[in-house]
Amino acid sequence: MNPAVETLVKGLEGRSPRTAMILGSGLGDLADTVQDAVSIPYEDLPGFPAGNVTGHSRRVVAGTIAEKPIMMLSGRVHYYEQGDAAAMRPVIEALSGIGIENLVLTNAAGSVDTAIEPGSVMQITDHINWSGMNPLMGEETDARFVDLSEVYDRELRSVFRQAADTASIPMAEGIYMWFSGPTFETPAEIRLSQTLGANAVGMSTVPEAILARFYGLRVAGFSVVTNMGAGMHSTTLSHDETKQMAPIGGEKLAKILTQAVSSGAL
Repeated sequence: MNPAVETLVKGLEGRSPRTAMILGSGLGDLADTVQDAVSIPYEDLPGFPAGNVTGHSRRVVAGTIAEKPIMMLSGRVHYYEQGDAAAMRPVIEALSGIGIENLVLTNAAGSVDTAIEPGSVMQITDHINWSGMNPLMGEETDARFVDLSEVYDRELRSVFRQAADTASIPMAEGIYMWFSGPTFETPAEIRLSQTLGANAVGMSTVPEAILARFYGLRVAGFSVVTNMGAGMHSTTLSHDETKQMAPIGGEKLAKILTQAVSSGAL
């Protein structure tokens, strides 16, 4: 058994959420919307990441939204921090071990689509793994051959589309392209991503989505757009911009999530 499972079960104090959400850079305030909450620091959970990226508070928060159970994980570890695409595997495995069925992944991303501006929310419909890395490298069983023909669950996407419409929150949809980071992409790489059909680029989410499918979880994914890609405007890109802009889209995403949870569909 994953060693974090027992600690999580004890810390949840009888709560049994079916849906968990991993919060990306600058989106940690979403955890503050959870009511009747318990908070468990990552440092208390064996295998959970320490990490060192600002904007990630590193705690598990479980409680309710609209009186429906929910779990939020504020913080992740990225491939570029340790050079390990499977760094989040103990986390996803633990979530599966406590009965989580749906995993909602969020990130702060750069738009490469002029129709999707900073401050927007984009639901991920598919991804492009440009890093060449895979979190299942080294897995010795045939379970490593995971079908990724529908990574982002069609039914969950419909739930969130309905939630966005009900909440009157504009929500784009598109393809997310994973670059390893930690440097931002070059203008040439942005042009490449556009040619390949991406709508947003970022440095996370794809490894977690693959791991979630490996463990049999249904996946939904969202990008909060914080900037346009390199070469698409004259502004210099920075992580400070990411942290400043993420809460704008994060507020919209919080309303969509609240509506989806309150509908009882998650």
